[in-house]
Amino acid sequence: MDIPGPAPRADGGAGAVAAAGGLHAYQLWLHATYGPVVRFQLPGAETAVSVADPVLLEATAHLDERPERLFAFLEPLFEAGNLQVLPAGEHAPLRRLLLSVLAGRPSHERYFARFTELVTELADRWAGKAAAHEPVASQKDLTALSLRMICTYALGGASVDPDGVVAAFEEVLTEHLGRLYRVPQPGDGEERGRRARDALAYLRARVDEVIAAHRPGSRTDRSDLIGALVEAGESPARIRDTVMMTMLAAHHTTGVAVSWTLHLLGHHPEAAARVAGELDRVLGDRAAPEYADLRRLTYLERVLKESMRLYPPGPYGARLTTGALVLGDYEIPAGATVFYPFRALHMNPAHWPEPEKFVPERFAPEETARRPRLAHVPFGLGPRSCEGAALATVEAELILAVLLKRFRFRPVPGHEVIPVERFVLWAADDIRLLADPRTPA
Repeated sequence: MDIPGPAPRADGGAGAVAAAGGLHAYQLWLHATYGPVVRFQLPGAETAVSVADPVLLEATAHLDERPERLFAFLEPLFEAGNLQVLPAGEHAPLRRLLLSVLAGRPSHERYFARFTELVTELADRWAGKAAAHEPVASQKDLTALSLRMICTYALGGASVDPDGVVAAFEEVLTEHLGRLYRVPQPGDGEERGRRARDALAYLRARVDEVIAAHRPGSRTDRSDLIGALVEAGESPARIRDTVMMTMLAAHHTTGVAVSWTLHLLGHHPEAAARVAGELDRVLGDRAAPEYADLRRLTYLERVLKESMRLYPPGPYGARLTTGALVLGDYEIPAGATVFYPFRALHMNPAHWPEPEKFVPERFAPEETARRPRLAHVPFGLGPRSCEGAALATVEAELILAVLLKRFRFRPVPGHEVIPVERFVLWAADDIRLLADPRTPA
């Protein structure tokens, strides 16, 4: 059976994506119009098939290759080959190493106290805004916080200048993502390019300083990312690339997820009150949780999951078929790009009744058990899913716990929040919120 989809366009599909307001919005329209499996055009992919059915997705979960052209924009950031499109045989051992460092409790506990300090510093700044009756720019502030957290983690807490690293990374991302999304930037393009190259060189030099402090066999902590890469015999260029990739993947995602969560709670005061009550019961008079407290914050966890269902930080993923693949009544040819439209998948009414509503109770254990395994995949799926998912969840829950213990958030009257695609699911003019100090019950 032929896969349904729109008629081919001479521009390779670029105009349709732009007219919809970005690829995530285009995929929502595609699946609403043509069903759970859709053929569509996309610059950089000869044949693209988008799948928004979690049962059919199971047949693609083994795919371990990514389409190179779609990730080519990242190549300037890497020295030892584009890590996002490494062949499966080369990617698998690197993934195992990353999971051994990023996914385990030792790494989360090692950095938890420092993460708490960083979140508390932000909360103190927001308290000053609240006292002056000024709104906070949650997206901007929280993405900056998440970058500081991942810099602390990726560089092992080494004594490099954190502000310098953050500023350099922002310089690199602003230039490269600005080119990708054709975002107008002030000033001379050649000068911006020079600054981005200098910033990238600065970042690599800082990582080299940390590498120099490691010697094979000297690693004593399982949470030491650079130490693990040195022990594995990776080259300095590959280590630098891996640190850069870790920072890139974690930079916006955690901060964006938290800012969307605060946005939703600002519009749903009953859910916000329930989170606040849970925090008061679990934490008592403490301003921040201990690591062990997170597992007791079950409603906070459901709120975060529901937020990432409605606003998944990464709005889509992509894999490459190496052989013909059968999905229900359809056959996808070898060499095709399979798209994972996370937002469309999360809005599938067959598995999410009234999908546009914010309902954290969807993630009660009995509700989760009724849904297919891949109905909710904010961190991707299969052998290319996010290795840092567990760490990102710990960071997000910690940030939310600290902020919601101290503040009640309200939307700024007249401020419109519009989702747009900027590598992550961004808000066009930030997510501005009023933070009111709260007194624990």
